Amino acid sequence: MPKIRNLFSSLALRRRAVTSRAVHRVWAWAQESGAVTAQHPGRLRFGRIGTGTRLAFPQGTVFGEPWIELGDHCIIGEQVTLTAGLMPDLDLGSEPILSLGDGVVLGRGSHVIADTSVAIGSDTYCGPYVYITSTNHSYDDPHEPVGKQWPRMEPVVIGPGCWIGTGAVILPGARLGRNVVVAAGAVVRGEVPDHAVVAGAPARVVRSWDPEKGWQPPLRTPAPVPIPEGVTPEQLAAAALLVEDPDDRA
Repeated sequence: MPKIRNLFSSLALRRRAVTSRAVHRVWAWAQESGAVTAQHPGRLRFGRIGTGTRLAFPQGTVFGEPWIELGDHCIIGEQVTLTAGLMPDLDLGSEPILSLGDGVVLGRGSHVIADTSVAIGSDTYCGPYVYITSTNHSYDDPHEPVGKQWPRMEPVVIGPGCWIGTGAVILPGARLGRNVVVAAGAVVRGEVPDHAVVAGAPARVVRSWDPEKGWQPPLRTPAPVPIPEGVTPEQLAAAALLVEDPDDRA
């Protein structure tokens, strides 16, 4: 009897392993086939989708695509929402409403809601679950439910080279300069100057760059050493192994 039980247990494990491999293969195929690129836009008809840009599968909510322009070599993670206009099927005029520069990265689960103009500069990186919106609820009338009151809209501009941490919120009217760092979970409104670090809710400047004094307050960690020109990935990997075990040089 124990032998029969072991046989059935072994068969069940094998069946589970085969099923698991099949599911992973199907999912990998779906991810590859469902990704959106300029060559394979699927049902989405963006105003522009640049060379090398890819929207991972599955995509989040996407509408108003004719008024959305994506630059070259952008990386849009899974379940990212991109919308132009308050709702689908509106005529938003001749100009783009939502624009991403070249090399923009939007992390998994991020939302960019552009009911009026939202512009994200080139080489801006967003961590997962970042929320960028040009619209906010209004609550002027204390007798009317907030959700039924007409929202306020203000353009959002994010300069090139910014880094926006996980879970940050960029509110209507925000204008971020060049190479701004937004801490995880920060809530940003208003204007942020170039080369600033902001944190908190509402966000405030906690560090900034002075051309004469450098970063103020000074950085707590040394700047990373740039990789020398001509060094290959293989050489970097070998150097990392030496650091881990400096006595193993054979």
